Amino acid sequence: MKFRVERDVLTEAVTWTARSLPTRPPVPVLAGVRLEATADGTLTLSSFDYEVSARSEVPAEVDSAGVVLVSGRLLADICKSLPAKPVDVDLDGTKVILTCGASRFTLLTMPVDDYPALPAMPDTTGSIDAGVLTEAVAQVTTAASRDETLPLLTGVRVEIEGEKLTLLATDRYRLAMRELSWHPKSPAISSVALVRARTLSDVAKSMTSAGSVDVALADDGPAALIGFEAGGRRTTSLLVEGDYPPVRRLFPDSTTTHAVVSTHALIEAARRVSLVAERNTPIRLSFSEGQVVLEAGQGDDAQASEALEAALTGEPITTAFNPHYLLDGLGALTTPFVRMSFTHPSKPAVMTGQGSLEGDDDPAFRYLLMPIRFAG
Repeated sequence: MKFRVERDVLTEAVTWTARSLPTRPPVPVLAGVRLEATADGTLTLSSFDYEVSARSEVPAEVDSAGVVLVSGRLLADICKSLPAKPVDVDLDGTKVILTCGASRFTLLTMPVDDYPALPAMPDTTGSIDAGVLTEAVAQVTTAASRDETLPLLTGVRVEIEGEKLTLLATDRYRLAMRELSWHPKSPAISSVALVRARTLSDVAKSMTSAGSVDVALADDGPAALIGFEAGGRRTTSLLVEGDYPPVRRLFPDSTTTHAVVSTHALIEAARRVSLVAERNTPIRLSFSEGQVVLEAGQGDDAQASEALEAALTGEPITTAFNPHYLLDGLGALTTPFVRMSFTHPSKPAVMTGQGSLEGDDDPAFRYLLMPIRFAG
């Protein structure tokens, strides 16, 4: 095997493919990235850890076709350090020689015959605008759990009903839901899948250069998986098993009080006030006619308060939230104003975006946040 490829092209492809490598591979070959050069001028890079697979195709000048397996993380580190010149890769027995300008590296190969076959990509279920997917995934995954002892909650529930796609995630303390339109292959499709939040985030961040992303879902059988493909990149992931809790019912049917505040101003004020909030202590928000007062700290501890302009509809209300969860929800909004809707100080609040101070809110994205009890 012998080929030449542009340094930036190779580095980007190797870095992206190596992101799917397992931290602690169960067998040594799974620490490798598989490189296959074909006579048609294509270099394909693959990685696999039984749960997630990644595959990237890039153009190359191929002198002789072949397949080789080398340490993925080492290759990625080498590629990032190379000068901005074409990279020549040549297989010499059990070694791969990589040359770039005056730099030369020799890598030991791994037994490619022991490398498992990547799972087949399911048939395409539909496609979605890459920019829309990136925004929606970023909004929802902020609420997914990072606790691997609760694997169900580390996933994002994907609900498909015709041309509507809904993403849901919760860690038991907050819940994020985003509804969006997409282009299904069949207008009558109805399906549900639980996808790892980490996988969705990687897909959304790495496939932004493509105009649209193809989604392929096989949600039945022993190897239920989801696949994404765009711009010469393809990744598949096994679905998370189990029944996701019925979280939709946590959203109230109606609310008695809501307040509208500048999103940016509230973020900045919450950041300042939270500086004195000790671990696991909340920020208190007191809404009254024309303003909201943020407070943190009490007694002999450091204290802070700040008042902001706010438009209140309904009775005055005081509640308190985990400052990090509050800021995560505010940061997920893409609108100039946030509407915070309440039914009771001790019941969850719902945050939605709003384009103007007196306009309607946009329920396409909703962030539900559990309040924290505080000393009055």
